[in-house]
Order: sequence, then structure tokens, then C-alpha cells
Amino acid sequence: MADSAAPAADGEKSEKQPRSIRVVLLALMITMMLAMLDNMIVGTAMPTIVGELGGLEHLSWVVTAYTLATAAATPLWGKLGDMYGRKGSFMTSIVIFLVGSALSGMAQNMGQLIGFRAVQGLGAGGLMVGVMAIIGDLIPPRERGKYQGMMAGVMALAMIGGPLVGGTITDNWGWRWAFYINLPLGVVALAAISVVLHLPKKRSQARVDYLGAALLTVGITSIVLVTTWGGSQYAWTSARIMELIGIGVAALVGFLFWQTKAAEPVVPLHIFRSRNFSLMSAIGFITGFVMFGATLFLPLYQQAVQGASATNSGLLLLPMLGAMLVVSMIAGRVTTNSGRYKVFPVVGSVLMIAGLFLLSQMDTGTSRFTSGVYMAVLGAGMGCLMQVTMLVAQNSVEMRDMGVASSTTTLARTLGSSFGVAIMGALFNNRVQHVMAERAGALGSKLTEQSAQLDAKSLQKLPAAAREAYQHAVSAGTHSAFLLGAVVAVLALAAAVFVKEVPLRGAGPDKQAGAAAGDAADVPPAVAEAV
Repeated sequence: MADSAAPAADGEKSEKQPRSIRVVLLALMITMMLAMLDNMIVGTAMPTIVGELGGLEHLSWVVTAYTLATAAATPLWGKLGDMYGRKGSFMTSIVIFLVGSALSGMAQNMGQLIGFRAVQGLGAGGLMVGVMAIIGDLIPPRERGKYQGMMAGVMALAMIGGPLVGGTITDNWGWRWAFYINLPLGVVALAAISVVLHLPKKRSQARVDYLGAALLTVGITSIVLVTTWGGSQYAWTSARIMELIGIGVAALVGFLFWQTKAAEPVVPLHIFRSRNFSLMSAIGFITGFVMFGATLFLPLYQQAVQGASATNSGLLLLPMLGAMLVVSMIAGRVTTNSGRYKVFPVVGSVLMIAGLFLLSQMDTGTSRFTSGVYMAVLGAGMGCLMQVTMLVAQNSVEMRDMGVASSTTTLARTLGSSFGVAIMGALFNNRVQHVMAERAGALGSKLTEQSAQLDAKSLQKLPAAAREAYQHAVSAGTHSAFLLGAVVAVLALAAAVFVKEVPLRGAGPDKQAGAAAGDAADVPPAVAEAV
């Protein structure tokens, strides 16, 4: 009797399992949407915020505080999940993010808003890491591609819809709802994860590596401040930038040394012994470098040179983001069906180089259709790379290091974006200022001495000759920035060539899709009950 009941119970569980996984994945997608949407919605609301709270001189810190806190917290959240359990750390990060969102919405002055944005950023550091690590726990690598392709779709949707949503919310409900909108979405995600997600509980006997976390935080903070301030608030050769570089280098060297001594290091250096993991971290860094540089300069080019409206700025990137979404979904499906993945980093790098080179050829006569085709080529390349970097990185480490693998790869992409925006931005600004001085003389130099990026209103007020000069200057600036991106992307191709195609671990025909990733010997029995 008992024997006959067991198969029925197993069958019942196998029927329920996929539905449970879908609920968890929906909650994870909502959480990723929160992480991706926030800065874009807030960016659109910024002029209104400054109009009410004042403090224009501190405006950049609203974004910088969030970025710094997110980058610094990312590796720590990954390690906490590995040590004390993924579910608890993930839910804690969501709660901190929601608390920061609520407080930001209630801010009465710019100082409070900056502080509350830092709190929000601390939580945000665990959102993306938690999403990727939980997928790594629940879905075998062989099956993971199609799910991570869905996550890439969420990212693309957020980048397209963020400015539109931000503008609509600010115009109709007020800027405070740019933060409050996170609350209902976050509560839904929390409820679904709390009820449906059941991962094995962990309790590490080791203490958190506070010294390592502190050194890494100082190092990351210094790097982000250098890339944020260099060439804008301070000259690249100024004493302040040199001090930050010195502090950052010293902190990171100290961090690497301490990680060899710590009982439970924040970033176990042994994960870098895997060639594939190291290569994927490098490719992730370069992808971040290129992607965020492109999303910064493409709308600027289309608005200044092609006369596009700034109102629907997210839609200007639709060819790139649409191609990224479609190719990412296809790559995920092919990887799931074939178990092969090396072709995607190689082809993706080639397409990325080609797309960036084509974009560097744009001038004042390039049509929107032509630039859209160029963007689609770049988007297809990034679609091949965005999720496969995380997939291969997770497949290259043991289950116990899933969190730090996810956080390290995410951090590499974040730091890549900081460097991309800074270096490509510095090159763009210098080129614009040079061409403006060359074409418009003293007037051109005066127009761009504060900023090489003129808004639509300022551009319309310019005399026809100065406006034409600025269009040529922006074309020259984007040419230099994208050409640099193409050169950097060659390094991604070099890394992709050396990737070794290790078979993706997967659930066998007798295992359910909800089983955790890893070889049978590496999977704790409790993980089979994950969902």
C-alpha cells in the first residue's frame, strides 16, 4: 500500500514542480525589473526633483550614492547567500531596497534623498545577484539558458520602458511615486518568494570576513569615484583623482592579500583558477564597458544630429535592445537543446566589434534607418554575450560558490560600465570641444566649456551655424567613442577564443527541471526539494 502511494506522491510533486518554478521565476523577473528600472525612472524625474528640493549642486550624488552602494554591496550579498542561505539573504536585500525606496519618496531635502538612495543601493546590490544565484540553484546549467534569456528580455524591456514610465509617473502622480512604485511590486515578489521558494537552509560556523569586505568596499568606491569624477568634477591629473587611485590600488592589493588568509573569504580566489570563469569575468567587464557607453551616446547622437525627440528616448534604442532580446532568447534555447555554448561568445564578440565599427562611421548624413541597422548588429552581439557569461561562470564553480560566482560576474559588468562611461565619455567630450573650437571659434569653446552635452532647449537656441558645428562635433565625438569601443571589444573576442567548452551539467532524463545545478555528487539531497 505504501509502495503504491509513493509513486503517486512523486507524480503529484512532479506535476506541481514546474508550476512552482514558474511562480518563482515570475517573482525573480519582477525583482530584476525593480533593479533595472529604478535608475532610469529616477533619471527622468530628476529635473522635477531638483525643482522641488533644490540642491542642484548635489544632483550627481543622487545617482552616485546609489551606484556606489550597489557596487560595494554586490560581492557581500553573494557571499552571505553562500554562507547563510540564498532565500533569506535575497529577501533581506529586497526589504532593504523597499525601505530605501519608501524613505527616498519621503525625502524633504537633497541631503536626505542622497542618504536614502544609498540605503536603496545597498539593497539593490543583492537583487541581481540573488536572481542569478537562485536560478543557478534551481535550474541545471543545461536548462538555464532559456530562463536567463527571459531575464535578458526583462533587462531590455526595462531599458526601453524606463524613461517612458518615469515620465508618465512624474507628470501624473508626482516624482515621489518614482520611488513608491517599487513598493507594490516588491511586496508581490516578496510574498511569492516567501510562499513558493524552499531552498535548503544553511548556517555557516565561520564569521563574515569583515576586513575583506571593508577593503573591497574602499577599493570599489575609489574606482567608481575616479570614473565618475575624472574629467568632470576634477581633472584626470588632479591631486584628488591621484589620491583616489592610490587609495583604491592600496585597498585592492590589501584585499587580495587578505583573501589568501581569511577563513571564509568574501571572494574565494580559487574560483579564478577556472580558466572559463576568469575569461567570462573579463568578457562581462567588456560587455558592460560597451553596452552602457552605447546607451549613453546613441540617444545623444540621435537627438543632436538626427533631430529625434528626447521625450521617448528609450524608444531610440529599440533596434539595439530588440535585437539583444531576440538573440538572447534564441541563444538560450539553442544552448538548452544542444548543450553547446562556445559559439556564442565568439560570434557575439565578432558582431559587437562589427556593430561598434559601423556605429563609428555615422556622420551628420546618416539616416535613422541606417543607424538602426548598425544598432541591431551591436544588439545581436550583446544578446549572444549577456547571459552566456553568467551561465558559463556558474557552470565553472562548485555549488557552494554559486553566490560569489554570480556576484563577481555581476560586479565585473558593473565596473565595466563605470569605466566605459568614464573613458568613452572623456574621449567624446574632448573630441566635441576640439571640433566646436575648430568650427565655431570662441563661441564654440564657450558653449561646450561646461559640458559637451547640450540639452534640446539649449540646442534650439543656438544660431544655425553653431548648431551645425555642434552636430558635426557630436558626430566626431561618437566616432571616437565607438571606435574605442570596437578596439576594446577585440579583447572580448580574444578571451572568447580561449574558452573551453566544458559540458553543461544538467538534469538527466529521470530528474525534474527543478533540480539544482551541478553533478549528482555535488548536489545536496535537500536541493531536490528546492521548489
